[in-house]
Amino acid sequence: MSNVTSISEFLLLALADTRELQLLHFALLLGIYLAALLGNGLILSAVACHHRLHTPMYFFLLNLALLDLGCISTTLPKAMANALWDTRAISYQGCAAQVFFFLFFISAEYYNLTIMAYDRYVAICKPLHYGSLLGSRACAQMAAAAWGSGFLNAVLHTANTFSLPLCQGNAVDQFFCEIPQILKLSCSDDYLREVRFLLVSACLGVFCFIFIVVSYVQIFRAVLRMPSQQGRHKAFSTCLPHQAVVSLYLSTAMFAYLKPPSISSPSLDMVVSFLYSVVPPALNPLIYSMRNKELKEALRMLL
Repeated sequence: MSNVTSISEFLLLALADTRELQLLHFALLLGIYLAALLGNGLILSAVACHHRLHTPMYFFLLNLALLDLGCISTTLPKAMANALWDTRAISYQGCAAQVFFFLFFISAEYYNLTIMAYDRYVAICKPLHYGSLLGSRACAQMAAAAWGSGFLNAVLHTANTFSLPLCQGNAVDQFFCEIPQILKLSCSDDYLREVRFLLVSACLGVFCFIFIVVSYVQIFRAVLRMPSQQGRHKAFSTCLPHQAVVSLYLSTAMFAYLKPPSISSPSLDMVVSFLYSVVPPALNPLIYSMRNKELKEALRMLL
């Protein structure tokens, strides 16, 4: 039985078989990556440079943009390099780093989205307490908790996954290193320990999801009781971008991990993983800027 130290590199799933398609995929990924960098970079600049946006909602939006940049920068550059240079290889250390940073950013983003739901709940359901419940110190502590929880989650899963002995080759059926694909290479029952850790993380994710749903139930009840149609419209307009981002994030991730094994295939798995790891970071800036007048005004002033 060979163990993990005997593997010096992994082979990622090729995006295409022909050179022409590889270059086409490179150009497509480059366009998506540049759009994500531009969109999230503009949001970071707008929030940082305009004092009118120095509020809790935009503070958490700034954190979301940072996490989106980190998430997409973990997966796409290596995929683009492999497509451009016609290779599939990623070093053992590079694969471990990719798993760690992807888990770190994607976990922290989910926790940040949960906090953003709480922000909208307090703003609409408890407006008189907004300043006390979401002061600058409280916001900083909640953001630090999201980033710290993501870091601990990433350390736990990465260390546990890469301590497993691997004897099923080094081919990863994905365009980036992902824990479920690494576990398929294990030749020990110790992988069940990581499965249990994943279940614990999934339970925490379900708790966050329930928290988001309950928050929005309370928000909708409060909005529907508002006497003014203009007030209802304004309240809904501040919530819709967050709802769209959460829906995009959860629907793609849930389909990736909960789809029936009978319809699973390397190509379908790659497409679904692309949807939840690449599409949300690229679309989030567009979603948040479409219906937000303050953000659009700040971006116009910036440009």
